Amino acid sequence: MAKIILGLDPGIADTGYGVIEVCGNKLKCLKYGSIKTSSKDDFSDRLEQLDNSLQKIISQYQPGLVSIEKLFFNTNAKTALIVGQARGVLLLCVKKNKVKLIEFTPLQIKQSVTNFGRADKKQVQTMVKLILNLKEIPHPDDAADALAAAICASNLKI
Repeated sequence: MAKIILGLDPGIADTGYGVIEVCGNKLKCLKYGSIKTSSKDDFSDRLEQLDNSLQKIISQYQPGLVSIEKLFFNTNAKTALIVGQARGVLLLCVKKNKVKLIEFTPLQIKQSVTNFGRADKKQVQTMVKLILNLKEIPHPDDAADALAAAICASNLKI
């Protein structure tokens, strides 16, 4: 039986998402992209846009599992706070939809996709393309990262 996994890469301007189907050892990309919000909008409106857009994705694909990247910042506290608020909206939306949630660090995701926890973005993107048998590297970068999070979750026996 196939299961659907939604991967998320949180951000306020761009939240990457990637939807994959897992059937046995086979992975298939169903959809990927980015939820974009404008810096010209009020911050609370941007958070609402994230919630509304994620709600539509969850309703359309009915994932059984959501995989989200944990925040990892060591320099810019202001950015961490803003992204953390966006991430909170995403977590709440997933919770309201009663979908199982799993979180991974960037290192865990890179290790899962490339077998190297310190892989650069290009290495991750290339492996996502190969693993999902895509014609091209997924763009934007946030979408490739979200697909990598979904692939990481697919390795778990849940």
